[in-house]
Amino acid sequence: MLHQNQNAMIDADLLLSFGATYKKTAANEVIFREGDECHFYYQLVEGSVRWININEEGKEFIQDMIEPGEPIGELPLFDEGPYAATAVSNKESIILRLQKHHFHQLIKEEPEIHFMFSQLLAKRLRFKFLMSKELANNKPEEKICSLLTYFKNNKKFFCPKCNMVQLTRQQIADMTGLRVETVIRSIRQLQDKGKLAIAKGKVYF
Repeated sequence: MLHQNQNAMIDADLLLSFGATYKKTAANEVIFREGDECHFYYQLVEGSVRWININEEGKEFIQDMIEPGEPIGELPLFDEGPYAATAVSNKESIILRLQKHHFHQLIKEEPEIHFMFSQLLAKRLRFKFLMSKELANNKPEEKICSLLTYFKNNKKFFCPKCNMVQLTRQQIADMTGLRVETVIRSIRQLQDKGKLAIAKGKVYF
């Protein structure tokens, strides 16, 4: 039996009542690609998904890391444009997907859910402003501190009991546009300055 995340954007039973279906994805499976037309609302039930842009050299830039209960690539559902990024499963995952016109029907009938999406879009826009500002910053340590501070304040990618960062150094690099070697060096420098701690390879902030 699937465990329903209590913090899910939309209750699974409600999605199912509007015709949603479960879809399993394998590790590194593409759910949709940048530029594709949007046909479904996607919500992660189990697993992990990254939302990325890929440059001409094949390097990934992570726009967001999706956790269970969160929607995936919801922007085209509201502006009718194509997907702005590619969604890829980090590991075996389970997703609920609902056809686009049924999603629109749902939010018309459930205005509080529509308001929740307005809040989510505002939060993600605020994160993009933060990252745009930090990408212009030439100091890698400040980029990393700003990123970790944002996620800690929003209780995302952190262990609530011990403040362990639940992002790999590669993921931090892909979110900040830094090389992973730069992230590793900067984290060590931040440890030397007492701004974070490293124990058995794990980062605590």
